[in-house]
Amino acid sequence: MKLKFLTLLGIAVLGLASFTNFTKASKYKCMIQMTNYTGHGAYVVISLINPDGKYEETLYMQGDDDEWFNTLESWWDFYGKKRNNIDAITGETIAGGERTISVLSIDDSKIDAGYSIRFETAVEDDKYFTKDVEFPLTSETVKSKKEGTGFIRYVRMMPN
Repeated sequence: MKLKFLTLLGIAVLGLASFTNFTKASKYKCMIQMTNYTGHGAYVVISLINPDGKYEETLYMQGDDDEWFNTLESWWDFYGKKRNNIDAITGETIAGGERTISVLSIDDSKIDAGYSIRFETAVEDDKYFTKDVEFPLTSETVKSKKEGTGFIRYVRMMPN
């Protein structure tokens, strides 16, 4: 009886494992250097964009007061409908001239597969940049420096 139970348990575990997606994610350090501007700290959202140009995942958020999330208008259209819990991937806003380093977890299957990373920025009572920085997610760009077009001076990525 015990052997029969263990056999059935083994089959059940193997059956469940066959339906489980075992994807590997790698960690990347991401340094954001802001331009020298005056005023409030910037909200910055880092998103994974799929090959069709649509939001797929929020990788990190600089700014932890959800009252201002809607100032990141394009991202808010995605996030505001789903309201995924992003508490574990948020930090404080970044003021002009400051820099911050965060660690992003990116599914390895997304690299060199047509995905992009987008950095959106918004500052209260100031401007909003939908694509302050955006670049294809490739094995080369996760080890590179990209210039910003708004509040971000540059972003530097490197494997952790």
